[in-house]
Amino acid sequence: MTGTLRVAMIGYGFMGAAHSQAWRTAPRVFDLPNDIEMAVIVGRNPEAVADAAAKWGWQESATDWRDVVTRDDIDIIDIVTPGHSHHEIAIAALEAGKHVLCEKPLANSGGDAEAMAEAARSSSAKAMLGFTYRRVPALTRARDLIAQGAVGTVQQVRAAYRQDWLVDPEAPLSWRLQKDLAGHGALGDIGAHAIDLVQFLTGLSVEKVSGVIDTIVKERPVETERVGIAGKGGDEKAPVTVDDVAIFTGRLENGALAAFEATRFATGRKNELSVEISGDKGAIAFNLESLNELQVYDRTADELSQGFTRVLVTEPGHPYLEGWWPTGHMLGYEHAFSHQVKDFIDAIANDTTPTPTFDDGVQVQRVLDAVEASSNDDSRWVQI
Repeated sequence: MTGTLRVAMIGYGFMGAAHSQAWRTAPRVFDLPNDIEMAVIVGRNPEAVADAAAKWGWQESATDWRDVVTRDDIDIIDIVTPGHSHHEIAIAALEAGKHVLCEKPLANSGGDAEAMAEAARSSSAKAMLGFTYRRVPALTRARDLIAQGAVGTVQQVRAAYRQDWLVDPEAPLSWRLQKDLAGHGALGDIGAHAIDLVQFLTGLSVEKVSGVIDTIVKERPVETERVGIAGKGGDEKAPVTVDDVAIFTGRLENGALAAFEATRFATGRKNELSVEISGDKGAIAFNLESLNELQVYDRTADELSQGFTRVLVTEPGHPYLEGWWPTGHMLGYEHAFSHQVKDFIDAIANDTTPTPTFDDGVQVQRVLDAVEASSNDDSRWVQI
């Protein structure tokens, strides 16, 4: 497929900023097979979305996503709205023949996720899920090393995503803290990343889980205009209806055990996504707060020389680095979103299946739902 691809993005919050930067930057850094036009950005507030369009470089703004997804001059729909709306937007876009990039998690329920995956399988258009951390060069490199046998047989995994932005009990209620909008709390918002990364790095699915989730702060001050709770405001508070922390164990398909944690109450941890894969020949560890680095351990080396080695993943031959800076010049959080755009456009042009797929998203959603079911049933093991 050649020619210009025109993009419409639905939503304009935090992820809207990250995706906008990627759509603007990727065509200038990588030799993409198609030209990209940032055609229209969509949001409910006409003034706010117009401001976002001007700030981030979109040609126009709109308030009706249903009209935009059927426009003949739009080729790609990028969904960065809260999870409760993914289902309706994605299916409408796919039925209209538009390629779809959808932020994670895929949906707020297993049923909605399954319907989205079925729509993707039935459409001639491409559909891709935005588990963007897969495209951090160090993590893509870690996946490749593990596939090449660097750790041998995977025996144990530890994965955690820790933040502390909700430690203050006076932090206001937002859509991320309402189950009808967000689906899950820390479990689905950041725990989904840990689950996907473990499966991406090892090539092994989580087959069953046992865990517990908890809500530490039960109610929070209401921001009426953001949350949309009629009659609330001022000093009033409303319930938090999602989890603040989730801790669970998973059994991988090869029998290995995986320990997972997702929390917004890890005081002092700002954005620590850490994963460590241990095997009979070695181990690989990563921490997002040092996102250009891998820690690699080779158990087959001379025992007097063994130890974790810091590998700086900034060489021209490392994943995605051909478009960026000389060796040793660091990349940041936003670069992975440009890599995501590159891979998505390449898949469209080459008529290949972009990953992660919506089916991958269904599998992660099943794990999330199983963790919640386990917590509700005295932490019993739940099969995925």
